[in-house]
Amino acid sequence: MSFASLLSHLRQTAALEQTAGLLSWDQEAMMPVKGAAQRAELAGAMAAVIHARNADPRIPEWIAAIDRRALSEFDAANLREAERAYRLATRIPARLAEESAKAASEGHRVWAAARAAKDFQAFAPALKQILALKREEAACLAEGDGPDALYDALLDQFEPGAKTADIGPMLEGMRPRLTALRAAIAEKPAPKAPEGAFASARQLSLAKTVARRIGYDLEAGRIDLVVHPFCSGTGGDVRITTRVDEADPFNCLYSTIHETGHALYAQGAADPFLPAADYCSMAVHESQSRFWENWVGRSRPFAEWLHPVMVEAFGETGLDGPDALYAAANRVETGFIRTEADEAHYNLHVLLRFELERDLISGALEVDALEAEWNARFRRDFGLTPPDAALGALQDVHWSAGLFGYFPTYALGNVYAACLDAAMRTALPGRDEMLRTAETGPILAWLREKIHVRGRALAAPALIEEATGAPPSAAPLLDHLEAKFGALYDL
Repeated sequence: MSFASLLSHLRQTAALEQTAGLLSWDQEAMMPVKGAAQRAELAGAMAAVIHARNADPRIPEWIAAIDRRALSEFDAANLREAERAYRLATRIPARLAEESAKAASEGHRVWAAARAAKDFQAFAPALKQILALKREEAACLAEGDGPDALYDALLDQFEPGAKTADIGPMLEGMRPRLTALRAAIAEKPAPKAPEGAFASARQLSLAKTVARRIGYDLEAGRIDLVVHPFCSGTGGDVRITTRVDEADPFNCLYSTIHETGHALYAQGAADPFLPAADYCSMAVHESQSRFWENWVGRSRPFAEWLHPVMVEAFGETGLDGPDALYAAANRVETGFIRTEADEAHYNLHVLLRFELERDLISGALEVDALEAEWNARFRRDFGLTPPDAALGALQDVHWSAGLFGYFPTYALGNVYAACLDAAMRTALPGRDEMLRTAETGPILAWLREKIHVRGRALAAPALIEEATGAPPSAAPLLDHLEAKFGALYDL
């Protein structure tokens, strides 16, 4: 009965966590502006309840009575995740969990207003409070006293088991080839961009068509407009969000495909209420969104299906065929916004944030100097200086939500996506033909088998190795980028 009691407890806790997720979704997509203060109280109260459940003193008693030898792989993973949640919860005071949730909820409101006003100093006091709480949290969780011990404690919440000493060299090792590729492309003329009228309603209609075509179940989800697109939920309630720029149809289209990649992973969970069936790590989650966005949505074969669909949606687009669409969808331009960055620039954006948040957590950098340091390092990597904070240090939502340790998972996700792509090409030799007609069922089925239903059976590097037959490496990603853009830009 001990294991049954533990599973029941875990399922109820997961239900509350999903309720908290719905509150966060509502805050972004539906909540009236004047509801922000109340929502902060709700978020804090929910965090306190969830924290208390994760730290329930009955959990170690249940665990001690379980015969581990009799457990399946799935149940062993549930037990391991319960132990992990209990360990983390008992190290963090309930007061800190509640304060952090309230600060993040309120901080998000302040960030949104500061971003709209392009005023970093308006956000700085809230960020100082959030940063102080995250440093306190990291100190509660840290093991050892190495230079990255505090940051590793936060990174572990998004990428279990990962250490800066392991992922840092791999990610930073990409910089020379990424920088060289960016510089080579900069010498070449850019392909033609779309031209025409791209009404919001038509963009959203196209986004739903594409999302549904590649496998998103809209009876188990919905698509809404927000400032910063995201995906929320699991199982039968997986919601995605997007944004619209009437001058640029790709903004909505590819942010929707990206979030659909996340949603397909979440809709493929074997059980929406047990931790063993949850996503493996944020990098693995990101591998799914980046794979669908870039290896599918921005591929030359997929352009053959997408081009006539776009013409039907908008009429004239200024792109006279699939080749022109493919070139335009992979247009490389040095810009300021990470979420709008092309594949050649995207990882450099992530590396910048990885550096900055490590320095913020360690104390090597303080909030008052963050904007200037962001601009200086951006100039180093991109040769440009952000003209205002909305295009610089205020552009991302993550730090306002206390998500320190999250950013490197984006680059790791690209690494994992490239590894999965290489293995899939061998397993599905007819994949390009599937993409030409957008018959992506076999592709989704392969990912469901190799990634989605495996849940948290293995740590992320082991899961990728199991799926691909080789340990994760940045080489497939760098080779992909150089081959793709070398051909597009005649390098």
